[in-house]
Amino acid sequence: MIIDLISDTVTKPTKEMLAAMINAKVGDDVFKMDATTIELQEKAAKLFGMEDALFFPSGTMANQTAIKLHTQPGDKLFCDKYAHVYNYEGGGAAFNSGVTCKLIDGERGMFTAEQLEEAIAGGFDIHTPFASLVCIENTANKGGGACWDFTELEKLQKVSKQNNLAFHLDGARLFNALVAKNETPKQYGKLFDTISICLSKGLGAPIGSILLGSKEHIAKALRIRKLLGGAMRQVGYLAAAGIYALDNHVQRLAEDHQKAKEIGKVLESVSYVTKVEPIETNIVIFYVDEKIGANNFITKMKEKNILLTPMGEGRIRIVTHLDYTDKMHEILIKELQSF
Repeated sequence: MIIDLISDTVTKPTKEMLAAMINAKVGDDVFKMDATTIELQEKAAKLFGMEDALFFPSGTMANQTAIKLHTQPGDKLFCDKYAHVYNYEGGGAAFNSGVTCKLIDGERGMFTAEQLEEAIAGGFDIHTPFASLVCIENTANKGGGACWDFTELEKLQKVSKQNNLAFHLDGARLFNALVAKNETPKQYGKLFDTISICLSKGLGAPIGSILLGSKEHIAKALRIRKLLGGAMRQVGYLAAAGIYALDNHVQRLAEDHQKAKEIGKVLESVSYVTKVEPIETNIVIFYVDEKIGANNFITKMKEKNILLTPMGEGRIRIVTHLDYTDKMHEILIKELQSF
């Protein structure tokens, strides 16, 4: 048995999801003739109370499209130093849109409205990049699946609006935050100009993300998606997986969160772990004793068919997910306790 805890992206479609995919009604989506893709987009837009939505092959492409929507070459966006759009999207903001990132030194991937105001301070200056966009990531991946405080997000939206900055949410694991904080999609739909949501992480779809926004934004996004090579044909087979995920896999995220917290308690109890980051959702980040070393620990666990991933700076990540069973959980707990 391989216990793969590298990411929640390793999940595979359930039998029920596969059945929904096989029975999907499809057409050519480039000509807007794929009924299932249209259904998914309309469903997502309604769920968030936003005007329109567009299906993408990846969250990175959805985020990069949003950045291009809101900026011009030479502009800058504001994000946390841990943000996915800066760290894990291949320098796409610079490559695709010609923009720079103004990094904010937040806490576990999250910054405050006061910090944003300080970063903006100085106003227009011909010597510096023009400020045009604020990017938020919820949950914060490098922050250990941390959830933003909604009141702080409202303050950030106010600061953004006052300074004519667009407000984008990288919601790759947004549903984890919604479940953990008992919040609703419509709360976020009212707050952000654009939102990307990922279907292929905790929700268990094999591929796909959605970008939400105004009809004007999504019309432009359709063109950008084409430029980035993201136009797809009978993609309804994949959209059907997304529909099934939204209908059946959201509330069960609480199970992943519970397992992550149980893992955290074990890690806090063993002598070889020096620190465990706060656990709110399905991501556990921890440090082992320097005498053991993160890479060595990961190697030793791999020998026991348990796959973990390094996060740099001595950090190790565990991510619980749909395919992580109770039996796997039992085995992992025993191995951690006896290491």
